[in-house]
Amino acid sequence: MNDLVDQVISQWGKECPSQDFAAMSVVARVFRLNAFATRNVNRGFRRHNLHQGEFDVLATLYRTGAPHAMNPQKLVDALLLTSGAMTNRLDRLEQAGLLLRTPNPDDRRGIIVTLTAEGLRVIKLVLKDYLKDLNELLEPLSPPERRQLAGLLKKLLIRHDQDTPGGIGA
Repeated sequence: MNDLVDQVISQWGKECPSQDFAAMSVVARVFRLNAFATRNVNRGFRRHNLHQGEFDVLATLYRTGAPHAMNPQKLVDALLLTSGAMTNRLDRLEQAGLLLRTPNPDDRRGIIVTLTAEGLRVIKLVLKDYLKDLNELLEPLSPPERRQLAGLLKKLLIRHDQDTPGGIGA
């Protein structure tokens, strides 16, 4: 069974028969899969009045464990954001009642960002929907195929992760 990428590669092959399009056949599929995943998870985020970046902040606070709190600079580092972008996200999430900014007891000039009870409730709901969306996307693959694909993608990404300390996103 052919997909859209097969069609595109076939067209390229006819126009440029001496070129090797194997890399394009892999990366184009990764790009398309990313587009589908982004569309699906963004739909889920919108149901909870969140954007991807706001989910990333909530998820980062949640996955650090109780008390689900960090200073903003650690959030900036974890998400590879500018401080201005982080401030905008924190403002919106605080206005929505999902997090709280309080003085840092260890640094009079600093603050601590903490999930509220409502923020914890929301991230748990959103995470459940998020994982459901990802599992639906991967539904055609068996568990061993998912592990194999994860391993292959990890192999591709390790070098890039070493070049970008801290990783990206949640």
